[in-house]
Amino acid sequence: MRLIGTMIVAAAVTVMAASAQNVVNQRRENQQDRIGQGLQSGQLTAGETANLETKEAAINQEVHTDRTLNGGKLTGQERQIVNGQQNQVSKQIYADKHNSVTRPPATTEVGQRRVNQQQRIANGVSSGKLTAGQTARLEKGEVGINQEVKSDRASNGGKLTAAQRQQVNHQQNVMSGKIYRAKH
Repeated sequence: MRLIGTMIVAAAVTVMAASAQNVVNQRRENQQDRIGQGLQSGQLTAGETANLETKEAAINQEVHTDRTLNGGKLTGQERQIVNGQQNQVSKQIYADKHNSVTRPPATTEVGQRRVNQQQRIANGVSSGKLTAGQTARLEKGEVGINQEVKSDRASNGGKLTAAQRQQVNHQQNVMSGKIYRAKH
């Protein structure tokens, strides 16, 4: 009887640990979706998005490193730390989406591609095709493109020149290929 009780407790602990791991992944996916929605609606600017993506990438890299060191799992303490970090980013997403700084919805090719790439990354996270490390690297690449677009627009009165659009399009094509390869 004791053996059965011990087995039930062990099974419950295993299920709870797996569930806790999934919570981290689900939060990451939800935050990616919220950023993508903010981009699409115009509630997030390129600068706000780049800042959020940088923070997300750092959390994703930390999760990847922690899991690598712990045989693919996070310890309870690591989950608490990641949860606190995700709470802070969640608050930042909310604050950025609800401040007075907005931009027109993503109607340009560059803006729409940025939204699409963000959604592709979020889909990869939700389907389990992207690991935390892959997501962090992809987010870092997206941050670089977003920062370049922001600085190019700032130097040209809010618009991109034809040459800049072509350069950004090329970078987005490269990033699209990286997303595809990481997911497959």
